Amino acid sequence: MEGLKFLVVSVVLALASSFASASDPSPLQDFCVAMKKPMVWACFKCLSHALFVNGKFCKDPQQVTEKDFFFSGFNVPRDTSSPVGSNVTAVNVAQIPGLNTLGISLARIDFAPYGGLNPPHTHPRATEILVVVEGTLYVGFVTSNLANGDNRLITKVLNPGDVFVFPVGLIHFQLNVGKTNAVALASLSSQNPGVITIANAVFGADPPINPNVLTKAFQVDKKVVDYLQKQFWTDNNN
Repeated sequence: MEGLKFLVVSVVLALASSFASASDPSPLQDFCVAMKKPMVWACFKCLSHALFVNGKFCKDPQQVTEKDFFFSGFNVPRDTSSPVGSNVTAVNVAQIPGLNTLGISLARIDFAPYGGLNPPHTHPRATEILVVVEGTLYVGFVTSNLANGDNRLITKVLNPGDVFVFPVGLIHFQLNVGKTNAVALASLSSQNPGVITIANAVFGADPPINPNVLTKAFQVDKKVVDYLQKQFWTDNNN
């Protein structure tokens, strides 16, 4: 019986540990500036087999400079002439190496006048908090399936100074409903939140998803699926 109790406790602790490590790690030092390869020359084979799981090797703290924590040009308007009428400027660990292990990143979203859209998408590793700087946005997210099986849509029209939260992993969007350009700034709770744009991922996957899967999933004629898979799905994330 004692052995069984120990086994149950061990399983529970293992599960708790796996859940606890499902988000960005807490830093155990002041910073860990990301670098592509460690300065270890004695083990070239080790480098070729290095595994990255949303993390990087740390730069020698003595070699760190202000450039590792700096990004310029966030105030510059972006081109919104894409088919969806928006442009996302991400500032994550790829742009600021010093964000590594700090669990945060930023994005600027520029929207073309009336109709500029940041299409339905998800961030698999981050909650997003968005503040409108200019213009008027209609925003929303869809819940995971509730007890009754529904996916509830939660929406709000935002004006300059308004703030809205998109919970981690949920499908969300922003649409410019004003007659002028719109700008929003977003903070995300991951150094590398990732982005999955739903239409791009489903109909623009490489190689393509079997049309029979999509025909049945969306309950439409196969010609509709064929048409959508032949479209050029642009990415508005820079």
